[in-house]
Amino acid sequence: MIDDGTGLLTIGELAHATGLTVRTIRYWSDEGVLTPVARSAGGYRLYDAECAARLELIRTLRELGLGLADVRRVLAGERTVAEVAAAHVSALDAQIRALKVTRAVLSSVARRGSSAEEMTLMNKLARLSAAERRRIMEEFVEELFHGLDSVDPAIEERMRSIAVDLPDDPTPEQVDAWVELAEMVQDPEFRAQMRQVVEFNAADQGGSIAPGRAMWFPMRLVQLGAEARERGIAPEAPEAEAIVREVLGNGDLAAVLERMEAASNNRLARYRELLSTVKGAGPAAAHREEFAWVVAALRARAAG
Repeated sequence: MIDDGTGLLTIGELAHATGLTVRTIRYWSDEGVLTPVARSAGGYRLYDAECAARLELIRTLRELGLGLADVRRVLAGERTVAEVAAAHVSALDAQIRALKVTRAVLSSVARRGSSAEEMTLMNKLARLSAAERRRIMEEFVEELFHGLDSVDPAIEERMRSIAVDLPDDPTPEQVDAWVELAEMVQDPEFRAQMRQVVEFNAADQGGSIAPGRAMWFPMRLVQLGAEARERGIAPEAPEAEAIVREVLGNGDLAAVLERMEAASNNRLARYRELLSTVKGAGPAAAHREEFAWVVAALRARAAG
């Protein structure tokens, strides 16, 4: 404290009192967030008790990660501490999500022994913004239904709801699945396969088809296939006839077989697995074995 009875502190004394460095205090002063109240006869900056309290607030805000621009607005009364804190929480949340994705990418790279090129692609796709990831999926679904007016509304709604995104804290497996899924849905050949499935569905629709039946139908076949496999019934066995006919009735087996084959190839099965993994449900939802049993049973009936 200078000996002039004013109680003012030099920058060195202020640094000693607060535990901050002279360099830090001088920098904040130069940036206009801590203005000295006076100058000594020798031109040195002088600070009062209010400056010391202001300095503690600046230090707290900086330790919480706020930039000097926000600190300056708070000190000027342009924004409240609560407003700045709320905005900073949102920014921190975004940073945390990005860091978690980065961690998952690096874990995946380490586990798989990925090359530099694979790592670059994986990081690029995984770190797309949520909006960009949604856009990839929405464009894919939009192309599937473009120009089709007779698709079962339940199926269309279900497909439009699958614009899956990475969770806030993805596992390496979910990052792997998302990257593969993003590449798959942008592949023209795969889009053509999915379009064929949707067109089959549209062709089946008519005034007598209840909404949701087209989605229910393959699900019921898969359920029956699972039950048949559990009972050890082979697709070509006579017992399989009753299982197939339970749903088909007197329908055209060849036509149903064509649709089931379109919907049960390996890439579509992999697509369902990836969706399930990204959603955190595991790969079991692909129903590979169940679809295979149903297709084999239909082939046996159609051939006979």
